[in-house]
Amino acid sequence: MHPLDTDFWLGETDLWLLAEGRHMRPWEKLGAHPCVQNGSTGTAFAVWAPNARQVCVVGDFNHWDPAQHVMQHRGTAGVWEIFVPGVGDGALYKYSVLGEDGSRVLKTDPYALRTETGSGHACVVMQLPERVEPTPNQRARSQALTSPMSIYEVHVGSWQRPYGQLPDWNYLAEHLVPYVVEMGFTHIELMPINEHPFYGSWGYQPTGLYAPSARYGSPETFRDFIATAHAAGLMVLLDWVPAHFPSDADALGRFDGTALFEHADPREGFHRDWNTLIYNYGRNEVRNFLVGNALFWIERYGIDGLRVDAVASMLYRDYSRPEGEWVPNRDGGRENYEAIALLREVNQVVGVEAPGAISVAEESTAFAGVTAPPWNGGLGFHYKWNLGWMHDTLAYLALDPVHRAHHHNRITFSMMYAYSEHYVLPLSHDEVVHGKGSLYGKMHGDDWQKRANLRILYAFMYAHPGRKLLFMGGEWGQTQEWNHDAELQWGLLQNPSHAGIHQLVRDLNHLYRSHTALHARDDEPGGFSWIDAQDAAHSVYSFVRYGHTSAQQVVVVCNMTPVARHGYRLGVPQGGVWREILNTDANEYGGSGAGNCGEVSSVPVACHGYAHSVVLTLPPLGVLWLEPELPA
Repeated sequence: MHPLDTDFWLGETDLWLLAEGRHMRPWEKLGAHPCVQNGSTGTAFAVWAPNARQVCVVGDFNHWDPAQHVMQHRGTAGVWEIFVPGVGDGALYKYSVLGEDGSRVLKTDPYALRTETGSGHACVVMQLPERVEPTPNQRARSQALTSPMSIYEVHVGSWQRPYGQLPDWNYLAEHLVPYVVEMGFTHIELMPINEHPFYGSWGYQPTGLYAPSARYGSPETFRDFIATAHAAGLMVLLDWVPAHFPSDADALGRFDGTALFEHADPREGFHRDWNTLIYNYGRNEVRNFLVGNALFWIERYGIDGLRVDAVASMLYRDYSRPEGEWVPNRDGGRENYEAIALLREVNQVVGVEAPGAISVAEESTAFAGVTAPPWNGGLGFHYKWNLGWMHDTLAYLALDPVHRAHHHNRITFSMMYAYSEHYVLPLSHDEVVHGKGSLYGKMHGDDWQKRANLRILYAFMYAHPGRKLLFMGGEWGQTQEWNHDAELQWGLLQNPSHAGIHQLVRDLNHLYRSHTALHARDDEPGGFSWIDAQDAAHSVYSFVRYGHTSAQQVVVVCNMTPVARHGYRLGVPQGGVWREILNTDANEYGGSGAGNCGEVSSVPVACHGYAHSVVLTLPPLGVLWLEPELPA
């Protein structure tokens, strides 16, 4: 509780910083804050609405009557404030805004920390959450470029539905966290949990950027969920949406009767793809709103990083727009300088104020330097989704194997640019919605071949340079397209073939984490070398992942056809025994059991540029991982 001995909640320094867009933590002053002012206990309300004729706070404490608590305008900052005695935690409120256009509209607080359940969309007064003391060493170790990062992407409302109902954070702490730990993932990525009235938006149309959605429980239980994940050794990433916001009448759109948070010109301010509004990134207060929000989730809830949605749509003024329906930048070009400046500022602020926290860009173009530092002309993200790898790999595995020889470069091409950015390899929710079917359904062939191809996909992903991301349900080969209104197909785990895929993903995670060669040099050309990238005739790919010592090597061989290949000679980096640490065709994974009895010995026969080679049985539609056996 803040004790104040003045008549105003906002000091002159606050007003100046807010107007400049340089208030590092605007959420400490804007919004609703229980406090003691001149000896009276109540709540201070403050809202930015510079063009409004009048702003009143209404709520259950004044029968929603705008005449009772008219707010005071605080000069050039465009902020209105009022202290209401006797109002405390749990009170419902909104702002009654008489706009410049003469309309009076009830608006939700842009800085609301909590919202009510149900359809009223009222804000709820609550104390600002205490700062979560960061664990920068743990974060830095877990999220460093040299550390394993295996992300489980979750839509919390459809992971499981106990008794047919939406889960709450307590249920998820009890069930989701231990499940993710058992499966060997290092991170949970939550699809947006900011308040969003339209459940079917999956959180990508948030109206309460500072409030966890009430449909999953209280803010306190959300904090407890994050703490439970941390106690279990997991990091938590939050999907964050600064690219657009919905046009709901009670939300940010035309907040004070003018285009305030958005651009007035629809060529800049309206998102054609999603029928949403676009933030005016060049406006100081809007930039401050967004930069502050990024830091808020990390500082006040303990989030370990942000996955930033739809970055490509922010970077280009002509994104998804035909000629003549977009506004060029000041130099006549298509780049959105204001959005670029915002993203750099977000990443700089998070980097300075929250050591160890990360940002990940969903960026689908060839924009240069997404993960380069801002001082070197980059955007400053730590990681970028490699959507090219995803599209090429899925397209290849959808092909009939008889045609794969003619598309051999779909698999090899990703290594041509693998070191241009720091990448995450995503198999995300985007690939299993809007009629795209499931990952399982994308694979070519009958049911056996679909499962085998899916096992190839996962083993290839975990062996390829780049961090890993898998959307929930993919870990056992869900057969149906994801449905946000139902829980996942957990019943498939009763099928031994799907249980085998589940076991494979668990083993892949643990092998990936325990083998330095598979993660420590993801961004170094010296961490990867093709053995043979040219065997298109057999649709076989082979390569080595290197760690820092001769013992830290993993040889990977992928047979992309349903034909077992016996007597396949392969060059290896060193002589001796090579142990088969993974075979996706193993019986326990639902395969046929073809393989090499657990190990092979090399012979001094030169092959593929190496002095030693091994002779392998390559299982049909299978992947082998081999490591050198250490001397006793």
